[in-house]
Amino acid sequence: MKALKYIIFGIAFIFAGGMQAQISVNVNLGSPPQWGPSGYSDVRYYYLPDVDSYYDVQTSRFIYYSGNSWVHRKSLPTQYRNYDLYNGYKVVLSDYRGNAPYGLYKQHKVKYAKGYRGAPQKSIGNRPGNGNYKSKGNNGNYKSKGNNGNHKSNNGNGNGKGKGKKH
Repeated sequence: MKALKYIIFGIAFIFAGGMQAQISVNVNLGSPPQWGPSGYSDVRYYYLPDVDSYYDVQTSRFIYYSGNSWVHRKSLPTQYRNYDLYNGYKVVLSDYRGNAPYGLYKQHKVKYAKGYRGAPQKSIGNRPGNGNYKSKGNNGNYKSKGNNGNHKSNNGNGNGKGKGKKH
């Protein structure tokens, strides 16, 4: 009788182990950045074609090639320090599962070349007005930073064009 109990217990244990192996859990520990595209809260990676980089939502780090290896950093490389993440296009890698999206970099670079724009995107949050990003002019149009790093604002002519004023 004891042997029968052990056999039944063993079979139940095997089935329980098999059932547990069938369960798939998708845990996204990180939350998307405010500049991320809305509607994709469950995605892990964005590819940023304009700066040849990836963004890992789970770790809140950028991934880019530096020297002879891929690095994970909190910010973009210095040559892109003025890149506008709110305005730049983000390719949502919704079909990629893994820890190294750069394994597909050659395909991504060809398919999504610099300047690539797909469907229009809306950011999750609003652009901060702390001077690190584009500032809003009087007519509601965003103006980008000039080459000297000063913001340009609307000159009041209503079309958002013209020299603008330095702040």
